[in-house]
Amino acid sequence: MVKRPPQSRVEGSESTQHDLVTLFRSIGTSGVIEADAIHAILESNGIYSLNSGIVYPGCGFEVRVARADLERARKVLKEAEASGPEAAEEAEAASEE
Repeated sequence: MVKRPPQSRVEGSESTQHDLVTLFRSIGTSGVIEADAIHAILESNGIYSLNSGIVYPGCGFEVRVARADLERARKVLKEAEASGPEAAEEAEAASEE
């Protein structure tokens, strides 16, 4: 189960907002694919993330996480990158069983 990020009260406002920070940003044409992959890796490791982007050339894509999860998210992505595509294919195959 994915844990939602902590909420913090915005000074002078009755509403609450998630304290999200940008983990990944891309303006390139492959940005949506990279953002989707990063979002999936984080969610599969129990880290809530927000994948946002606008599908217009040059507008870019972002993946944001709770500030409290930022270091853990970086570590998870570094480990996933080190494992390479073979590990991703094995994990996908295992999830289909």
